[in-house]
Amino acid sequence: MPVPLSYGVIMLAEGKKSVVGEFFESIIIAVVLATLIRLFLFQPFFIPSGSMEPTLRPGDRIIVNKIIYRLTEPRRGDVLVFRYPLDPQKDYIKRVVGLGGETVGARNGELIINNQVVPEPYLPAGLAFNDFGPIQVPGESFFMMGDNRNNSQDSRVWGPVPANHVVGKAVLIFWPLNRIGLIR
Repeated sequence: MPVPLSYGVIMLAEGKKSVVGEFFESIIIAVVLATLIRLFLFQPFFIPSGSMEPTLRPGDRIIVNKIIYRLTEPRRGDVLVFRYPLDPQKDYIKRVVGLGGETVGARNGELIINNQVVPEPYLPAGLAFNDFGPIQVPGESFFMMGDNRNNSQDSRVWGPVPANHVVGKAVLIFWPLNRIGLIR
């Protein structure tokens, strides 16, 4: 005895989802998960300038860990993405060289923190940059500098970055393929 067509439609509505329904449900779940991951965990960024060379080059694409600083504090040497203090709609990337409460300056191409020379192994050997400071870094702030010191607008120009402007830590270059690796 043939089953009436209406019975088959009822079974589909009551029991199984249609292929189209499953497809749209999968798309919605994927979009929600991707949005949550990007908002709270990891976010890709594009490097537009050479201010962080040789560590980061124009055109590099990186991943930023957005949750790490909910668990720990930024440290000297970390490469951070942050909201630019003069225009918080823009994201910048620089390296932490001074922490809140420290006195930062430079003499003869060497970074001076609290009257002590601080080694910077991430900089190219022989890099010379202009003297500055001393500058007192306010609490809950960071003094940020680009690795390409002579071609970087950084805290020497626009001042320390408030801690609440930090977006996250740059952790990985994922493009171009020949530069894939951790950011140090």
